[in-house]
Amino acid sequence: MLKHILRGAPALLCATLLATAAWAREAPSSAHQLFRVTLDKATAQRPAAGRLLLFATEAKAARAAAKDGKVEAVDVNPFAPTSTAIAARDVARLAPGGEVLLDADDTAFPAAFSKLPPGDYLVQAVLDVNHDYNYRGRSGGDLLSKVVEVRLPAAAAPELALVDAVPARQPWNIPARYMSEATKKHLDEARRATQPLDFVSPALSAFWGRPIHLRGWVVLPPGYDPKSHATYPVVYFTHGYGADAVTLSGSAAMVYGAMAERQMPPMIWVMLDQSSPTGTHEFADSVNNGPWGQALTAELIPALEARYRMDARAAGRFLTGHSSGGWATLWLQTRYPKVFGGTWSTSPDPSDFHDFTGVDLYAPHANVYRGADGAPHPLVRDHGKVMASYADFARMERVLGPYGGQMASFEWVFSPRGPDGRPLPMFDRDTGAVDPAVVAYWGEHYDIARRLKEHWPELKPDLDGKIHLYVGTADTFYLDGAAHRLKAVLDGLGAKSDIRFLPDRTHFDLFVQGEDRQALLKRIAWDMYAQARPGAALGPAAAP
Repeated sequence: MLKHILRGAPALLCATLLATAAWAREAPSSAHQLFRVTLDKATAQRPAAGRLLLFATEAKAARAAAKDGKVEAVDVNPFAPTSTAIAARDVARLAPGGEVLLDADDTAFPAAFSKLPPGDYLVQAVLDVNHDYNYRGRSGGDLLSKVVEVRLPAAAAPELALVDAVPARQPWNIPARYMSEATKKHLDEARRATQPLDFVSPALSAFWGRPIHLRGWVVLPPGYDPKSHATYPVVYFTHGYGADAVTLSGSAAMVYGAMAERQMPPMIWVMLDQSSPTGTHEFADSVNNGPWGQALTAELIPALEARYRMDARAAGRFLTGHSSGGWATLWLQTRYPKVFGGTWSTSPDPSDFHDFTGVDLYAPHANVYRGADGAPHPLVRDHGKVMASYADFARMERVLGPYGGQMASFEWVFSPRGPDGRPLPMFDRDTGAVDPAVVAYWGEHYDIARRLKEHWPELKPDLDGKIHLYVGTADTFYLDGAAHRLKAVLDGLGAKSDIRFLPDRTHFDLFVQGEDRQALLKRIAWDMYAQARPGAALGPAAAP
């Protein structure tokens, strides 16, 4: 759900209340606030295009939040969407040395720039050349201006020049602060033992009319010998919202290092990239994204098992993933129960649409912005403190662009296709009103709890005992609510399942135990291995 890493959040959290309060003091204005943005000739050798974004935040609050008072970037903060003002327009062509005039009142959040309270602001322009800002933020090829201080409102249009290009991210370029000692120690070995995965799917290619690739990494365990007759259990792992094959290289390095130190058992890990131009495709068969579940189970897995020394049976194929990856693996297990031997899904996106991050989508006159009493629906919390509302987040996404946002990503997976070829919106972005016809389609096709309830007699022989789920009771995005409902459905069916609620854990510290930030994943790996190799004497190495 949402970003697996909330970009920019730590630097702005302490400024949230100041900035949010400031937006409430609207300045009276009748003229639109314009900005002039140029493309530096030394930065770009050819014309550029994309979505031009402008970010503004109160200068005093931003500098107070910065460690040394220096603000290197002005960006969105999902923990406090209204702390940064955003304006946008699409640019079809911007030549080197050319300029474009951005009307910061036309498409803006949380308010038109002319209505911001008068004062000093830090502003920055970004040309999102790949139209993926909602998903990746600033990514390779995007063009940036420097952070500039301006006084608003301004009679003349402030000028910003796009002078920097964002370098492309590279796999295996893992910041040291994100690596454990085991990962650092075995990083070179991990790179040698990890093979890139690039598979062209016939089913997806036929759907889209062009080659569509399944990408990721295959992590081979220490001591793997392709000539041996020994086989290994396999873990199919997919990531949360905002990640991709590049970030998965860090997961591959962590897993290999843990296996090398015997903190995890020897297994083959298939790190699956589920990112796409529309967000995450969830490995669901969708009328909008295509048959991703079919491509994985009927095409990719047989191809991998023909190449690697894998346990080519359900009892040796396991699933795990966090957040959006948690939903994807829960869906794959329940949709293809004969293929997989169990899922260990953590903090999955909503599995019961009676509690879609706190909103009952099936309720009469449902509204994702406000409850029946008129109170705003929260979406992001820090334990007991509400940090962002559903309305703020959805409206912020709309300004950032039409592709890749979390709300739009759900619709690309779950919704029927509209007359324009795009998925029908589940809710009105202006009012928050839910479309019951769209929700009916969602429920019939993708409500996991409903599917289990309606089809349990036929699913039970292949699915009973295979669902394992972990979520924190203080989940940042209220995902524990749907998990409680899923558990109630399974318990009511008399199903065997293992659903655990970890006290006071959030979306981001669920795996932590002491100094080990991946303790839960290691425990899950040993549980999988025990199922694949019952009675095996192998166990985790003793702590030093």
